[in-house]
Amino acid sequence: MSLRIVVCVKYVPDATGDRHFAEDLTTDRDAVDGLLSELDEYAVEQALQIAENADDAEVTVLTVGPEDASDALRKALSMGADKGVHVEDDDLHGTDVMGTSLVIAKAVEKAGYDLVICGMASTDGTMGVLPALLAERLGVPQVTLLTEVAVDGGKVTGRRDGDAASEHLEAALPAVVSVTDQSGEARYPSFKGIMAAKKKPVESWDLDDLDVEAEDVGLEGAWTKVEDATARPARTAGTVVKDEGEGGRQLAEFLAGQKFI
Repeated sequence: MSLRIVVCVKYVPDATGDRHFAEDLTTDRDAVDGLLSELDEYAVEQALQIAENADDAEVTVLTVGPEDASDALRKALSMGADKGVHVEDDDLHGTDVMGTSLVIAKAVEKAGYDLVICGMASTDGTMGVLPALLAERLGVPQVTLLTEVAVDGGKVTGRRDGDAASEHLEAALPAVVSVTDQSGEARYPSFKGIMAAKKKPVESWDLDDLDVEAEDVGLEGAWTKVEDATARPARTAGTVVKDEGEGGRQLAEFLAGQKFI
């Protein structure tokens, strides 16, 4: 039987862009370019490596987001994933991690899976809790923050590196894992992969397809709410120290005045 791997990927605002809040205090995605979250590229890479070492495996990439989120899917497909699933619905606007985990769990169950792979966190929300929430909703083991991961004999195994020691973990499939940015560099899509991605199937689902009620997601269903936001003040001009023999002393006085030393 084919090993069914689902990789959760997210379309996020470009961190190098000038990001703003919209009137409802959600991210104004129309004002900044988006891309596949860099941390999710590591998850795609590990899924592809597991599939390459399996006798028979299929890699599905799954995203929840607006129309432009299909770009994240195409990037993952161009890396080598087999097919994509895009959950898109206007009622998802403003959904927090609790609602997102619900939608993803429903989508994963509908797609069919043996192993779900996530990045360690999204580069916009940076919460890092979705893999655990997803495993809880699916009722399967979680093995998170892995720097190494492999599948063999109906089990997923991996290594989690801590500050003082490394843990070697395993769980029976089906399971949810997350991988860190130390798990191995993600491959660059080849020209052949980019062209092939255009022909790979991508299914589009909405909340009705997943039997999710609108009131359980979106801003109204969110467990958290942004009450207020203030723009970061503009940078002030720096202090220029001209070194005419006293530069070291002036620098030390400046650092001491700022209580850096």
